[in-house]
Amino acid sequence: MGKKVTVVGAGFYGSTTAQRLAEYDVFDTVVLTDIIEGKPEGLALDLNQSRPIEGFETKVIGQTTGRNGEGYEVIEGSDVVVITAGLPRKPGMSRMDLLGVNAKIVRQVAENVAKYAPNAVVIVVSNPLDEMTALAQIATGFPKNRVLGQAGMLDTARFSHFVAEALAVPVASVKTLTLGSHGDTMVPVPSRCTVHGKPLSELLPADKIEELVVRTRNGGAEVVALLKTGSAYFAPSAAAARMARAVAEDSGAVMPVCAWVDGQYGISGVYLGVEAKLGATGVTEVVATDLTDAELASLKEAAEAVRAKQADVASM
Repeated sequence: MGKKVTVVGAGFYGSTTAQRLAEYDVFDTVVLTDIIEGKPEGLALDLNQSRPIEGFETKVIGQTTGRNGEGYEVIEGSDVVVITAGLPRKPGMSRMDLLGVNAKIVRQVAENVAKYAPNAVVIVVSNPLDEMTALAQIATGFPKNRVLGQAGMLDTARFSHFVAEALAVPVASVKTLTLGSHGDTMVPVPSRCTVHGKPLSELLPADKIEELVVRTRNGGAEVVALLKTGSAYFAPSAAAARMARAVAEDSGAVMPVCAWVDGQYGISGVYLGVEAKLGATGVTEVVATDLTDAELASLKEAAEAVRAKQADVASM
């Protein structure tokens, strides 16, 4: 039985994610769905025609889905489902501004995933991320380890890029980490940031590091403000695709993701950005890392901020 992955939502984020997943050539099938008539079919046709050039055999299937779940049978047997459906931000909007409108969309998608792909691992990327991940778990009824969100991979990548740029070093030499929420209570972890193995604090003054932290926290908004229509998708899709691949390959890779935290860091009962080991069942282990007192305090603060909002989504 070959591997099958579904991407729900064929906007820039979804279609780019589908492209990356197909080009890995580790899946038999990539399914792309959308409610816009013909769009996923057209994109799938286009992607399939790139196979002889890029040299991959993965087949892409596009399927228009209806408001009442028509068409969702195409996702049957998916090992992984990436949910990108929902509206993107406009300039000046916060991720939280999308809560009401995207909650309805994500709930409907999640219910159809539960119906047609009951054994899938679900990766949520719709904003506001932490809340939509919690909602997808409630709506699917899946075990919490099988529903996770993409945020930390992206935020960490942004942080690493900014550090590499500031120091004019290769990105491969930079290791960074961000935890917490995907938004205002994001917790970059400077104590875990190194360049060529040296602590970042030895290479940049504290105020410069703080500047990069703030830029990371606002990384999505910076792109939105420049684009004016739509939001980031090249880096976010790379992050989601890597997570889906780790699940499909049962790789055990440790990545910063939005996962259910139950006791780690003295925090319980909330979806939060933490490091986790990914495998065929989703999150196989939340990996707690050594944090400074200040970093731990920030993480606990993020947990409480997210907890308050996640309590609201249950009724949405």
